[in-house]
Amino acid sequence: MTDIAQEMPWLARAWSAVQSRLAQDRLPHALLVVGERGVGKRAWAQAVAGLLLCEAPAKSESGAAVACGHCKQCELMAAGSHPDLRVYAPEKSRMVKVDQIRALSTFAVASPQVGHHKVAIVDRADQLNINAANALLKTLEEPLPDVTLLLLQESGRPVLPTIRSRCQALTIPLPTAEQGGQWLAARVAELDEAGRPGAETLAKSLMLAGNAPRLALDYALGDFLPLRDKAFEAFRQFMKGQIPVGEAAKSFKALGLDDSLWLFESWAADLARASVGGAVSDPEAADMLGYLANNNPPWRAHQLLDLVRESRSAAVYNASPELEASQLLIAWRELMPRKRKAS
Repeated sequence: MTDIAQEMPWLARAWSAVQSRLAQDRLPHALLVVGERGVGKRAWAQAVAGLLLCEAPAKSESGAAVACGHCKQCELMAAGSHPDLRVYAPEKSRMVKVDQIRALSTFAVASPQVGHHKVAIVDRADQLNINAANALLKTLEEPLPDVTLLLLQESGRPVLPTIRSRCQALTIPLPTAEQGGQWLAARVAELDEAGRPGAETLAKSLMLAGNAPRLALDYALGDFLPLRDKAFEAFRQFMKGQIPVGEAAKSFKALGLDDSLWLFESWAADLARASVGGAVSDPEAADMLGYLANNNPPWRAHQLLDLVRESRSAAVYNASPELEASQLLIAWRELMPRKRKAS
């Protein structure tokens, strides 16, 4: 018997909302779950699927229903092979394709194979291409009693209004720094001692992930941190006019487009905060962002955020990471005060 809210306390409100609606037989056929990247939306959706598919839900300490953990359905869930659960996520194209949603539609109208219910998870609903979105609408418009759709959306990434209007929305908040740190430390403690990142690495990973713990774990265990540090140093040098844009962009190319855009977006958000006297989330960039905030109107930060969104849209069409980084770097460089010529 497991309770996702015990492992990830910040999921408790969204988790209890499902438990309550299920107990009242008021669970909608489609839920749109919104949260930041790496906050635990997928883990939450898997827990909800486990509860919906369980043959004999048990009671948690709070008295709410949780999956029992030992019935046939729970065993299949634990093995990752339950035939009445399907997950549809972006593939090589970075988009959820229409063929995937057509497969979802076929799954939705079929009878459950081993249980009494079916669950389909769309991770991420904000990356449906237009044909896939239209195909999903047909399934949403004709709900079936034995299927639940869980659509996962990253905060700030748009979903078609027609899809949103046919779902009930739940928001998953970011954890506090203490909650995120405790979860991260617990996960790292499960690793072999030789492979455990140090406390400094964990703290930096959590900071750069904006307190999203699952993303922070990926950062701590992968090569993101050294690549990010190299890209940040190239960024600083370019802003000072010490290296050309092409050289700076190479560091972001090594980082990859998704992580590069994430960095540019977080710096632009920090610039917006600094512009109105707020504290930045990335202390390593504080001096530079504070200097830029003092020399530019606040709307320039929002202009940079818009440019990041445009680059993210271009990423759908396999845009060049180096080219997108170059364009963003040039836009940032325009924020530097121009030196006055001596009269």
